[in-house]
Amino acid sequence: MKPQIYLETSTISYLTARLSRDLIIAARQQITQEWWTKNAGIFELYVSELVWEEAKEGHIEAAQKRLNIISELSWLSANETAKNLAHSFIYQKLLPIKATNDAVHIAIATIHGMDYLMTWNCKHIANAVIQKSLRRLVEAEGYEMPVICTPEELLVGGHIYDK
Repeated sequence: MKPQIYLETSTISYLTARLSRDLIIAARQQITQEWWTKNAGIFELYVSELVWEEAKEGHIEAAQKRLNIISELSWLSANETAKNLAHSFIYQKLLPIKATNDAVHIAIATIHGMDYLMTWNCKHIANAVIQKSLRRLVEAEGYEMPVICTPEELLVGGHIYDK
């Protein structure tokens, strides 16, 4: 069985966006495209309706590129269990209210037992300090939190998973 990844919206956005003039963003775009080309096939890829909702926002042509990618992937539901866990993240002040969607992404990936949650959102999701607190709450609820990482952290040789 292939390892499973929940792709948060920022990953899809970096994959499909026009090359940025900002050097850091351009580097992240290139890394994401390299990961997609070389490593996406190693994993089972998942998104959610929330990813769809976020991806359809903005410039029409850019949104369509994002939605085209998303439409080819498997979907996970934001069921009541995931919504309750996300609510706990906010209620316990582990994430601010303005990061409610980020809490839902983490909860969806957790509840569905994903191995990884891939994101470029380093403010509220791929943030080591926040993850430590989230992990304690998730484990207290009887779940295992996925490894939260950027595409750069999952640039791997295929031989690792060819067992």
